[in-house]
Amino acid sequence: MNTPNRIEHQMTDKGYVPVYTTAVVDQPWDSYTKTDHEVWATLFKRQRELLPGRASKEFLQTQDEMGMGEHAIPKFSDLNAQLKVKTGWEIIAVEGLLPELAFFDHLANRRFPVTWWIRKPEQLDYLAEPDLFHDLFGHVPLLMDPVFADYMEAYGKGGVKAHSLGPEALSQLTRLYWYTVEFGLINTGEGLRIYGAGILSSKGESIHCLESNAPNRIGFDLLRVMNTRYRIDTYQKTYFVIDSYQQLFDATLPDFIPYYEQMAGRESTPAGQVLDSDKVFNRGTGEGWLHDGDV
Repeated sequence: MNTPNRIEHQMTDKGYVPVYTTAVVDQPWDSYTKTDHEVWATLFKRQRELLPGRASKEFLQTQDEMGMGEHAIPKFSDLNAQLKVKTGWEIIAVEGLLPELAFFDHLANRRFPVTWWIRKPEQLDYLAEPDLFHDLFGHVPLLMDPVFADYMEAYGKGGVKAHSLGPEALSQLTRLYWYTVEFGLINTGEGLRIYGAGILSSKGESIHCLESNAPNRIGFDLLRVMNTRYRIDTYQKTYFVIDSYQQLFDATLPDFIPYYEQMAGRESTPAGQVLDSDKVFNRGTGEGWLHDGDV
């Protein structure tokens, strides 16, 4: 079997430019090198030592339940055997970043795309795009949680619809994914905890999002989130806090078309702004913030 392509962003004089692929491939597990497995082990051990007391208990429990460990890069087929029984989801191996519609279609059909390749040793602390560690370690465990799994399917179906409505609706729905699935916090009886994969797979942001006074931590409100810009190149200025995964699922049940109509033409909210209507867990000091580049 030929090893699938490794599709990465390209560096140009304008910075990193994303390169997209739609290919679904077989995980080339036998082609992983000793270095690949060592990178996985280093990252896995580092995050699992850091996350108790920071990550949501559902994340830690489901990751343990799947048998995901540091000894080697997991085989997607082994994880799928459990996922399909528990929630009907499956992992599919992809070569890199997917176009939006292809990504939404996979989610709508309970398929989660996981980049087959893992970052290089010199990229341990930062990579400009999702790789196997981010996708597998950060995203996959919570697909074992039935309510969160339902939310992800509902989000995918909403994404397919938003894609047909135009760029403004798509941008608003993308913000929902960013501030929940990637960078979400959850309020628990033990305090705020992390469930967003972008945080869970990052050593620095796992600490920053909970312990730094710089960012805002604000209660989740659907339209507020969908109208709020974000940063892709630094830690987040604002984190939104849900009460439960059920809250997320319930938020995706209504038809979003009236929401898009309500927000049409409205000026979006800067990433670091706190509104009078917000439920504020922490009003950030803004220390270290960059003042341009929100998307």
